[in-house]
Amino acid sequence: MISELLARQRAGSRKASRFTESVIREMTREALTHGAINLAQGFPDFAAPDAIKQAAVRAIEADVNQYAITWGARDFRQAIARKTAWYLGLDIDPETEITVTCGSTEGMIATMLATVDPGDEVVIFEPFYENYAPDAILSDAVPRYVPLYPPDWSFDPDELRAAFTSKTRAIVLCNPNNPVGKVFTRDELEFIAALCQQHDALCFTDEIYEHILYPGEGGDPVQHISMVQIPGMRERTVVVNSMSKTYSVTGWRVGYCIAPPELTNAIRKVHDFLTVGAAAPLQAAGAFAMSLPPEYYERLRGDYQARRDLLLPALEAAGFRTFCPDGAYYIMTDISDFGFESDVEFARHLVREVGVACVPGSSFYSIPERGVQQVRFCFCKRDETLWSAAERLRSLR
Repeated sequence: MISELLARQRAGSRKASRFTESVIREMTREALTHGAINLAQGFPDFAAPDAIKQAAVRAIEADVNQYAITWGARDFRQAIARKTAWYLGLDIDPETEITVTCGSTEGMIATMLATVDPGDEVVIFEPFYENYAPDAILSDAVPRYVPLYPPDWSFDPDELRAAFTSKTRAIVLCNPNNPVGKVFTRDELEFIAALCQQHDALCFTDEIYEHILYPGEGGDPVQHISMVQIPGMRERTVVVNSMSKTYSVTGWRVGYCIAPPELTNAIRKVHDFLTVGAAAPLQAAGAFAMSLPPEYYERLRGDYQARRDLLLPALEAAGFRTFCPDGAYYIMTDISDFGFESDVEFARHLVREVGVACVPGSSFYSIPERGVQQVRFCFCKRDETLWSAAERLRSLR
């Protein structure tokens, strides 16, 4: 009996045994070990906007260094509400509908823990950002996976309909999508919304890449539509967002959730006991960032489009089959022409022998074999970093 107890203590919980450590962050460690260019983890290697950094410095110097209100400093929540009104056309009450979290990562797990009961089912599109499945498992939920099919990463309506049952509590969206760069259309969102309303389910929509969009066939940027804008979804949607990607401050870990008051109350309680609160001076800087004019976001889109258009042809020239993203800053690729048995074997070869780090595609699937011939690259890097990576990738030919 004692030996069984000790074995369990060493092994950890049953929940923890059902998922692995982050493959994305493991590849960053591999890149550091082998001196490789890190196109695996999605953080910029260029400076954050100076004005935002100076706002944080001013807050620290003004001694904004103690706890903010647990669910977020008032000025930051008000700034989020103003930006939401401008960008999404929605009037959000900063006192009852916004919770500031330690990044969108905490925002999503706090949302699930606050709204999902043991045995509930959570629908997740795959390939998925690697946190979503562990979030569901940690919430004692049952994940139900629905595939997105290349090349446009669309879903089969019948498969999605079949995934909704009497046990469905929520569906998770990432829009624009990590890892494939899909931007969901209005028709797709309305189909999902109808299923949510039919089954009395919630929608958790991760919109961290909302401003990183690229031109479609007509030349205009693909339109970002939030699920919360779809009729009938305001009262059953939680928008999870963050400063990380839009303002190039991934290490600040300042995110937020927008939800109707009854859901916000539950999220705030869980958030309080998970982390107490996000960093106070960085929330002050966030209030400044949220006040930036539309030109900032137009410039952001243009800069990322230039980076996408630099890396995409370099990958194709090196022998990858690519899937051009409509949003976010990742490129999913097919590696079947290289002759490797698996994505993991290829990624190890790439980081150790070629000097470029990517993410094995299998880490984005519930059944790893579905991604065994895919890898993901990020392009949130300086031009010189991307050119250097392109030069190294030529050796694959």
